[in-house]
Amino acid sequence: MIVYLNACGIVCALGNGVPEVRANLFAGRSGVLPTTACSSGPNAGRLLPLGQVQSALPSVDHLPPAQRSRNNALALAALAQIRPAVAAAVAKYGAHRIAVIIGTSTSGIAETEHALRHRAVHGDLAPEFHYGQQEMGSPAQMLADQLGIEGPAYSHSSACASSAKALASAARLIRMGLCDAVLTGGVDSLCAFTVAGFAALESVSAERCNPMSAHRHGINIGEGAALFLLTREPAPVALLGWGESSDGHHMSAPDPAGEGARIAMLDALRRANLQPADIDYVNLHGTATPQNDAMESKVIADLFGCEVPASSTKPFTGHTLGAAAAVEAALCWIALQPDNVRGELPPHLWDGARDAALPALNLVPPGATLGRPLRHVLSNSFAFGGSNAVLVLGRAA
Repeated sequence: MIVYLNACGIVCALGNGVPEVRANLFAGRSGVLPTTACSSGPNAGRLLPLGQVQSALPSVDHLPPAQRSRNNALALAALAQIRPAVAAAVAKYGAHRIAVIIGTSTSGIAETEHALRHRAVHGDLAPEFHYGQQEMGSPAQMLADQLGIEGPAYSHSSACASSAKALASAARLIRMGLCDAVLTGGVDSLCAFTVAGFAALESVSAERCNPMSAHRHGINIGEGAALFLLTREPAPVALLGWGESSDGHHMSAPDPAGEGARIAMLDALRRANLQPADIDYVNLHGTATPQNDAMESKVIADLFGCEVPASSTKPFTGHTLGAAAAVEAALCWIALQPDNVRGELPPHLWDGARDAALPALNLVPPGATLGRPLRHVLSNSFAFGGSNAVLVLGRAA
């Protein structure tokens, strides 16, 4: 059974909505900009590039206090773009046959930070704070409540693989016959906690991230949301396969041999009934950390060779953590649309300084095209703790 990505809503540093995101992506315009917004404690005042959402977000004042967070505002912004399609699915299948499966890793931590700063000054937590705001299940439950959906509603929180696992779970629900449609994807919002954590790991770059470069110094943190309506109803783009693995090599470092990543890629290809040669483009996890880039480039070269076009889109959006896999799946969804007749590819923004220790992958330059529509793309997500997830998207027959 094939499941289809019928509709896509996206908000991230590249813009709000598919048309704006597409225009900026193919024009090579990064949304990562320097700011002190999330620099606090020992890093207070430090200028760091972040992938902030600049557009105005929907109000959350109508939500119960436990659901009022920037994270949920981002989710509502993405939902607004596809709400008619979701409402039509509810009307067609019934609220009890629809699920909401979301990936996230920050949820409402930013609201907790604000409450604690208020307590440091005033002696009590901010009056608008509710402990429920930081619950990982909040975005899924909020979306279900707003849409009147009565099927399963839950969140995945496995760091950078969260929303890839959410899409895989959504597909399984449909293929098992438990649901007829699933609202799925990911959402994460910027907060000082996350930036400080990655800074403590010495993984945050002071410049825009530079994946695969000899001069790479780490990641930029970002925020965003991408939501899909997944059903059996034919649409131009299908979720053909997914692969998951857990290598458990280290709390934060990937297995240098990339065995877990390899298993996940091969599993995704097997489920999609494809061979490596069938893949037209690889969206790299591409964090610009020394160990991830070394591991990932090795496995890509081994499985696909160095000819397949590949790029990391994190220099455009920042690393949106729990939302990253969904945001990057949305960029792949854009590239697979029927109107992309020349096969424009998401470019790889970097300084061009190849690391001689890495395989010489075919990193996509700005403006590059296949010269024909894309057929199949593969998107990687490799999370802390060795939680790996890979998606294969393709044009419907």
